[in-house]
Amino acid sequence: MKQTAPAAERNRDVVRGRLLEIVPDTAQDLLKVSSGTGQHGAHCAPAMPQLRWWPTELDPGRLASIAAYAADTPSGNLMPPQQLDVTESNWETATEPQRADVILNINMVHIAPWAACTGLVRGAGRKLTDGGLLVLYGPFRQRHVETVASNEAFDVWLKDQDPAYGLRFVEDIAEEAARHNLSLSEILTVPANNLMVVFRSV
Repeated sequence: MKQTAPAAERNRDVVRGRLLEIVPDTAQDLLKVSSGTGQHGAHCAPAMPQLRWWPTELDPGRLASIAAYAADTPSGNLMPPQQLDVTESNWETATEPQRADVILNINMVHIAPWAACTGLVRGAGRKLTDGGLLVLYGPFRQRHVETVASNEAFDVWLKDQDPAYGLRFVEDIAEEAARHNLSLSEILTVPANNLMVVFRSV
């Protein structure tokens, strides 16, 4: 039942390390939006046993894989997966937990329409606890930073697959997030020309 994704295998240690740096010890609930195969939860949750990790995924075919990883995670804090479409209005009320201290999204916003990104920040603004974190991981553009050639090529490839896809500007996401009481907190560099972009609920 378990599926594997090469990208998740490559970046799982980086994701875990960065989360251990930025997630406060007082945090109790993390909601993972777009959990893919479930590899990140299985790798990260045992390192943060005080934190309940709630995986979600739109693709029904992925849910069984996530559940299989959760069943084999000995720490017991990786919760059963929930199906979630972030483009739906009020999605945040249909998922557990009722409020989240952290919402994590990895490698989604560039392979989905812009409506998925706006839906994510809108829902996060409602679901996060005061001071809670929205953490995005993946390839992004920044207006005053030159994009590396490999990311430029990746952007072209994405748009060939679907014109609605493509690398997003951090500034555009920040502008949308500000409409929902989320403030850009920090931008962390990570390997393979990716970024971890952190917003805080204010």
